[in-house]
Amino acid sequence: MFLAEFQFGFVENGFDFATQNTGDVDSCRFLPQISSKRQFFPAHYDCFLQKLEFHTLSLQLDTKSVDCDSPVYQIQTHMADIPTSYGSKDLSMYSNGGPETNGSLVVCFGEMLIDFVPSVSGVSLAEAPAFQKAPGGAPANVAVGISRLGGSSAFIGKVGDDDFGHMLADILKKNKVNNSGMRFEQNARTALAFVTLRSDGEREFMFFRNPSADMLLHESELDVNLIKQASIFHYGSISLIEEPCKSAHLAAMAIAKKSGSILSYDVNLRLPLWPSEDAARDGIMSIWHQADVIKVSEDEITFLTRGDDPYDDNVVLNKLFHPNLKLLLVSEGPDGCRYYTQQFKGRVPGVKVKPVDTTGAGDAFVGGILSILASDTNLYKDEKRLREALLFANACGALTVTKKGAIPAMPTRDEVQKILKHDC
Repeated sequence: MFLAEFQFGFVENGFDFATQNTGDVDSCRFLPQISSKRQFFPAHYDCFLQKLEFHTLSLQLDTKSVDCDSPVYQIQTHMADIPTSYGSKDLSMYSNGGPETNGSLVVCFGEMLIDFVPSVSGVSLAEAPAFQKAPGGAPANVAVGISRLGGSSAFIGKVGDDDFGHMLADILKKNKVNNSGMRFEQNARTALAFVTLRSDGEREFMFFRNPSADMLLHESELDVNLIKQASIFHYGSISLIEEPCKSAHLAAMAIAKKSGSILSYDVNLRLPLWPSEDAARDGIMSIWHQADVIKVSEDEITFLTRGDDPYDDNVVLNKLFHPNLKLLLVSEGPDGCRYYTQQFKGRVPGVKVKPVDTTGAGDAFVGGILSILASDTNLYKDEKRLREALLFANACGALTVTKKGAIPAMPTRDEVQKILKHDC
């Protein structure tokens, strides 16, 4: 049993986060403080009760008025250059973030959340001296990745009707992503994820969601007209875990398929969020044969095939490739990717960089290939063009790992072209 005291206060270019061990009961307090530049909250504030689950640890918010000058251990977090509109509930401000090009729009469906990433690699969450706050969520990352490359994208999903939720909507808008399909939930908070970075830059996740707002999207809240405009409809598997979001996900896929969209599926396995390994495997495979394009990692192949060799082409072709699949991509991290189509298969090498944080690398890769596929829907039929597009996508992923966070690290087309010229 453990009391954690969390302090949130806005500062000039981010906000402070603090924690302190102060007792022996399961509870926590969120305490506002006053910014040196702008005042968002009074110095004393009564927090309201809300139950959160941290998977192995449950925290109960405390109803107390606390002086913001109380001593705490400060852990500063920063997210510079990200605009926010804290507390705004005017949904009319969330309109199309950028121009839509009929026939090339990529609509991304699923979760959007806040990632807290340690400022240094190779430490546990408890040992981290600081965290950097960054917007995340695989489908949203892909949408921003496409837009930053000059493509047309939209995001459909749900966030909390809270400061973080409206901030995320603003971030999409700033990045020219159509956010008109976003919905705001008053009865649940925007999801938070703490991401530990090992010394090799790989990640481990701990989530605050039970439930989080993204899990509560209903079929009736779908922007059907937006889905029908999609050249590509892209999604992951996290939105399949719980109702009502699962039904909304399946309905959106059906609408997109009927409208002639290419269905793009990134497995994005997050095993701690599923009830069990079997539930995860069954849930992920339940929509496998509907997808036109699938991206899967080596680890995900091993999981889905119950331990088979992910490097064996026969495993991939016999167990994962299906007759209606146009393109199956296997991401290999810094080593590049493999591709499988009805006509050919091969491998494209990666672009070498020094990794800082691998968060969002796979999403940047997906954004890179979908940005090209959206305007060249027969790309998978021409191996030369496909290999060029995949090298471009590999470069997108490589650039992303050179910075912390996912959305803040997504590259521009100029940055990708520059590193490709240098790599050659």
